[in-house]
Amino acid sequence: MILQSLNFKGPSKETNIVTNLLISLRKKKTLSKKEFLFILDNITQKEYKDLIELAIDVRSRHFGNSVYMRALIEISNYCSKSCNYCGIRSHNQFVERYRLDKDTILECAKQGYELGYRTFVLQAGEDAYFTDKRMIDIISSIKAEYPDAAITISIGERSKESYQKMYEAGADRYLLRHEAASKKLYERLHPESMSYDNRINCLSYLREIGYQVGAGIMVGSPTQTNEDLVEDLLFLKDLNPEMCGIGPYLCHSDTPLKGSRSGTLDETLVMVALTRLILPDCLLPATTALGTLSPTGREEALRAGANVIMPNISPTEHSIKYEIYPDKLSTGDEAASSKDNIENKISNAGFKVDMGIGHHRKFGGR
Repeated sequence: MILQSLNFKGPSKETNIVTNLLISLRKKKTLSKKEFLFILDNITQKEYKDLIELAIDVRSRHFGNSVYMRALIEISNYCSKSCNYCGIRSHNQFVERYRLDKDTILECAKQGYELGYRTFVLQAGEDAYFTDKRMIDIISSIKAEYPDAAITISIGERSKESYQKMYEAGADRYLLRHEAASKKLYERLHPESMSYDNRINCLSYLREIGYQVGAGIMVGSPTQTNEDLVEDLLFLKDLNPEMCGIGPYLCHSDTPLKGSRSGTLDETLVMVALTRLILPDCLLPATTALGTLSPTGREEALRAGANVIMPNISPTEHSIKYEIYPDKLSTGDEAASSKDNIENKISNAGFKVDMGIGHHRKFGGR
């Protein structure tokens, strides 16, 4: 079990060391591998509270109390890959597949724009149906209709040429979670047909082209260790992404990893807070997976340094089928009709909804 000390033991002889390391991290924005590992191995309830306070202070200094809203449109749950943890993996015969046509996607964007959203996130499995030609048509059509909106794409690994074409069509951002900086762990989570090196190369392509780049990890995946999490922190510091999705691993019964332990809220919040300290300007989502894990999971993530929420505006009859993990939060607060509920939860947590385009500072953001 990772982060075993998050059972929240009382103060120990390591308490002062962890506290001093957190203060040092706040100032330097990085630590050595050994120092990061010491924190994860020895953090107790007291240092956890200190960490959260430091993270929210950094977040406040860079973003105030704003929470940026992104409208998520899940355009397809077809996937050519068969990742060992994913509920929409190609080998899962229990999934009811769907894909949205262009008109439906544009209608979702229209509804989202009318609700005030100025960023649309187009997400899918790695679906060969969405060729470069189709993606260019969809992206350019949204941009033509809503030139003041940003488009984020999250459709997996593609060639550099494909990324370039979508960028030239108007895509602003690309989300591609690296999942694990540890090559050994990455290979446990993915089939042999997938390459760790290719995943890392894809992130390099996106950076070279000029996208606002999003990476990210699952916390608590099977066999993951604190050493693996330290590798993730060092990788993220080096990559310096504009966005970073950090969510818990949630075990799906229709995958090869069925029966394994899921990640926990506390473990994930530690990694959210540490990421805020090493990447002060990063846009950090309070992920839907956290909302699935706990009714207040996303609010807790906001209090740990996150500053983005992505309400799902996909047609409800389809969004329930996009089940990467079980019991996904896909109705109620995730529906476009419940926008007011989401905003109320954000306000009640002490934050302010920002419906603006919300670019990263390097790309003209605040």
